[in-house]
Amino acid sequence: MTSANESPAEAQRQPPPTPWGLVVLLGSLTAMGPLAIDMYLPSLPAIAAGLKADPSQAQATVAAFLAGMAVGQPFYGPWSDRTGRRAPIVLGVAIFIVASAACAMATSMEMLLAARFAQALGACSGGVVARAVIRDRFDHTETARMLSLMMLIMGLAPILAPILGSVLLGFGGWQSNFWFMTAVGVALLAAAVFRMPESRSEATALQASRENPLQSYAALLKQPRLIGYALAGALNGATLFTYISTSPGLIMGAYGHSPGVYPWIFGANALGVIGAGQVNRVVLRYTTPDAVLRRASLVAVGFAVAMTLAALSGVGGQWTVLPLLFLLLSSYGFMQGNTMAGALNVDPLRAGAISALMGTLSFATGAVASGLAAALHDGSARSMALVMLVALLGSAASLRLLALRQP
Repeated sequence: MTSANESPAEAQRQPPPTPWGLVVLLGSLTAMGPLAIDMYLPSLPAIAAGLKADPSQAQATVAAFLAGMAVGQPFYGPWSDRTGRRAPIVLGVAIFIVASAACAMATSMEMLLAARFAQALGACSGGVVARAVIRDRFDHTETARMLSLMMLIMGLAPILAPILGSVLLGFGGWQSNFWFMTAVGVALLAAAVFRMPESRSEATALQASRENPLQSYAALLKQPRLIGYALAGALNGATLFTYISTSPGLIMGAYGHSPGVYPWIFGANALGVIGAGQVNRVVLRYTTPDAVLRRASLVAVGFAVAMTLAALSGVGGQWTVLPLLFLLLSSYGFMQGNTMAGALNVDPLRAGAISALMGTLSFATGAVASGLAAALHDGSARSMALVMLVALLGSAASLRLLALRQP
């Protein structure tokens, strides 16, 4: 059943009991990537000093990880459709464990770069397969609600990981961050082996056996509604990538806040995203994901217009821009779970491939947006605001012209 045929009555029914154990496990698996990115950021200067490298080389380890996340996702999706959800997760987490240990034992920047790339190849399995597992078990509306609930777990990573990373750095040096990631990987591997039941259906297996991964992706790219959901989610998510890449220069540079204050502002915006996701869960008891998307996309554009005008005019300075930025970023909590659920609902028998396609497109779009904002940066909020406005206009247009068009 597609979202176009979904009635409001379906969303208004009493939701089934929440499988908290499964949600925590899938959310934790998805959080491998954010944990590995955010946790070691306070250690970058120590890494550069310890490996006798330039700070720019240490920063390149972030880019190496993001590249691995983008490269690895397309492989896990079709594989999970063909062989089941458990095997890709087990292999991916095993790669994450070995690569995390290799990061901790790195004796050169070249070794660390290679290990970070491999670490990402393992970490990306969690998000891709977890989303497919959710779609295997739930219908359209409940998929959106479960994905929003998982955001509660995933969203804790950018808040807690840098703090924990700083504490570990003080106790055991930069290597302790990667040993901690290794331990987390071991715990997740045990949980996946013993606590994650297989969820892929025989119909999905039969569909996957009839086509190779390239044919699977080609079939998906021919479906306009799927492309509409994918672009809407990726372009909205590009605002988050843009914010992450530009926020240090904006908040600590242009606005003059200290490094001690920056994590609090960063954490407050993360709480906005988490909170919006949980409000979305409640709203979906009374309406459909598509109805939420129609309104949330327009509200996000409205906040983007207001923030752009404030940034260009300078009216109110940071005291206007930062609150509007908080509200704009919070739209991510309404958009991501619902666009992912909509896309997965278009073709449920290719759920793994859809999840991988959505993740890859999100990383690619985010990289372009953040790179553009950096290239246009002039020491103010103007470039960030303009890039976010264009991205959100594209997101709203993709929804209305492709995803939400009546057949």
